[in-house]
Amino acid sequence: MTTQDNEPLPRTDPVPLGSDRILQQIDEMAPEALDELPYGMIQLDSTGRILKYNAVESRLASIAQSDAIGKQFFTEVAPCTRVQEFYGAFKEGVETESLDTTFQFHFAFKKNPRDVTVRLFYSRRTRTVWVVVSDHEGQAFFRGDGRVLSEGA
Repeated sequence: MTTQDNEPLPRTDPVPLGSDRILQQIDEMAPEALDELPYGMIQLDSTGRILKYNAVESRLASIAQSDAIGKQFFTEVAPCTRVQEFYGAFKEGVETESLDTTFQFHFAFKKNPRDVTVRLFYSRRTRTVWVVVSDHEGQAFFRGDGRVLSEGA
């Protein structure tokens, strides 16, 4: 993994969803580095427009990265998230510039519905919200061999 300045990030075991270590580095990560993380990672601007959408999230949602980036997350990509628990928390976090919450959620995607754990985190540095998606127990989607756990591989 590298930062946008191509500086290497230390390679470690998957970081727990609750760990701030990933969130402290996330804004500087190049898209390729985001793709290596074992979680779904989505960066949203203050209106909910998708700025970054990593490969894990693309695979889990069965939505190509190129089809997601630039679209409105809450209306065009994942309208099932336009509920108080998710969208309400997002809006409040953007307004107060403070958000760090974790909750269970059911993504009702047509091709690949699933129960997950979601962490919403507001980045004051970029004034964006990160959506971090892990399995329903808050664990990474990868095994040690890099295969996605949730796809039964």
